[in-house]
Amino acid sequence: MDETTQLGLPLVQAAQAQKHVTVNEALLRLDGLVPMVLQSVSLATPPVAVVDGLCFGVPLGAVNAWAGRDGSLAIGTNGGWVFAAPARGWRAFIADLGVAAIHDGNTWRAGQVSMTPHNAGLAIQTSEIDHVLTPGPVSTTVAIIPSNAVVVGATARVVSDITGTLTSWQLGNPGAPGRYGTGLGLASGSFARGVLGQPTTFYTPEPMQLDATGGDFAAGTVRIAVHYLTIALPDL
Repeated sequence: MDETTQLGLPLVQAAQAQKHVTVNEALLRLDGLVPMVLQSVSLATPPVAVVDGLCFGVPLGAVNAWAGRDGSLAIGTNGGWVFAAPARGWRAFIADLGVAAIHDGNTWRAGQVSMTPHNAGLAIQTSEIDHVLTPGPVSTTVAIIPSNAVVVGATARVVSDITGTLTSWQLGNPGAPGRYGTGLGLASGSFARGVLGQPTTFYTPEPMQLDATGGDFAAGTVRIAVHYLTIALPDL
């Protein structure tokens, strides 16, 4: 037996020379795999600077040092890469998406927290954008709520002062102004925390809407996060 069953860690063989090389490789793999923080699962080109211990999920069509390693985990080790094969049920945090994920045996399912034998499940996700206000009484974001999402609430933070003739503002959706907060502050650091008493389902992509109260927006930036649930279909 050359490696362990679960993590594929290399084993020291009888009468092996330079045992420390094998032991150190196993420890470096553990250093990348045990916390299971994947920097990305969509980056197809390996980083030029390899950082020991950083772990990536290799996507389809990866190139250079990751070519032919689709679906593997790439772990930075001694200026290069070692690879491991994830198994069904492994869990990780995907750093560039900001979500936990579960592996279904073929791919990472971002946000999914449950999984049937045929991969149906519930996902908990958040969409976040920095919205630069447009002048006028209403400023609408791009569509940040996906289709078939059950929204449980939205939060927001003013990251640069809101200016204009308004006295406060509201956060909502088109047709439902103020759904997530009213009388909101204008200064940097002001926030909204809108938890819905009854979660709302959106069947098509939907933007968020900011309404000025008592005047118009002139400028400012608001960081908006929408918190929602989705359900995954079972596979064939």
